[in-house]
Amino acid sequence: MERLELLERLERFEASAGASRPPQRTSRLIRSARVAHLATADKLGQPHVIPICFVFDGKCFFSPIDEKPKHTAPLKLKRLRNIKENPQGSLVIDHYDENWSNLGYLLVFGKARILSSGKKRQDAIRLLRRKYWQYRRMALEQRPMISVTMTKIVTWGAI
Repeated sequence: MERLELLERLERFEASAGASRPPQRTSRLIRSARVAHLATADKLGQPHVIPICFVFDGKCFFSPIDEKPKHTAPLKLKRLRNIKENPQGSLVIDHYDENWSNLGYLLVFGKARILSSGKKRQDAIRLLRRKYWQYRRMALEQRPMISVTMTKIVTWGAI
């Protein structure tokens, strides 16, 4: 019970639309996290959540449709179909620790888009290759990229 009480006392932060950057204390988690979870929904609101590799450029989160094995063609992936039908999306980046007083997460709400060209996409590819060495061997230039522009961020816990 003591751990739960402690967790309930941990700070919760909310920033609404117009905040161009997340609070400074969340930047460390964003930079260090290797995986986030992307939530999209189709036009009927049916949710779809998947783990993703990502980078953040200070305003937008980017995740490529990379060359890891998939069961369908890149443009037919459920996440891309959902974004075309409903651009609202969310990302969860979390930190787990056996000491539950160190738990924390951030929940990013935003507008998702599919990028197939442009400077933002090229810059995102450069950032992705810097963060994940595996992408240095993949032809990301030939594949779609998901961009999520942050409209709201909620943090909880020891961030």
